[in-house]
Amino acid sequence: MIEEFNLEHEGNTFTVQLDEAYCIGYTGRNKEKTLEHVKELKEIGVPEPKEIPALYPVRQSCLNRSGKIDVLGNETSGEAEIAIIFGEDENDIYITVGSDHTDRSLETVDINKSKQVCDKPFAQEVWKLDDIKDHWDQLELSSSIQINDEWVDYQNHAISAIMPLEEIIDYVKEKNIKMKNTIIFAGTVPLLNGFKFGEKFEMKFIDPVRKRTITSTYEIKNLEVVE
Repeated sequence: MIEEFNLEHEGNTFTVQLDEAYCIGYTGRNKEKTLEHVKELKEIGVPEPKEIPALYPVRQSCLNRSGKIDVLGNETSGEAEIAIIFGEDENDIYITVGSDHTDRSLETVDINKSKQVCDKPFAQEVWKLDDIKDHWDQLELSSSIQINDEWVDYQNHAISAIMPLEEIIDYVKEKNIKMKNTIIFAGTVPLLNGFKFGEKFEMKFIDPVRKRTITSTYEIKNLEVVE
């Protein structure tokens, strides 16, 4: 099913059609640190991926721009990610910030299932890839979480911590992902102090060279059982 989404570029609104969505995990540029991270996750019960990076198709219906997501349980959290949007062809590429919101308790059972049960918010504002690829490694991702009405810093790092853009695109082609009407959540930066769970999540994509920022915030509503 193809769904239309309004995007905004430099004040102009336009529409893209998206019918496929993917998350790419374990995209750290430093492979040794990535393997260390895999071992750390294994110690808390998260299964090792079959390969690194790891590709996780997610349902198209999980794409969420409403400013609110519904979750089950208190152990879900977002991560600010590079979101790559392919329009009508592989040269029609836009970049924004998205959140690979994940059920952390279910992640210890099945990583792919943990990604399917949570929506994937992404920002309306986008940048054209051609406008940022010459200073790609200087771009930054940051996020914060509202916990009991107090905002706490969660992430803040240059995307040089993530695989180079060329390697991400090559990986997408290698996996035969359709580079048309597709969004890919292509990697995140380290957490400042481990997983945290709250009621709101704010994510930012920062371009220090052109002095601009994409910001998106969403509410996290836990659908508790009514007794």
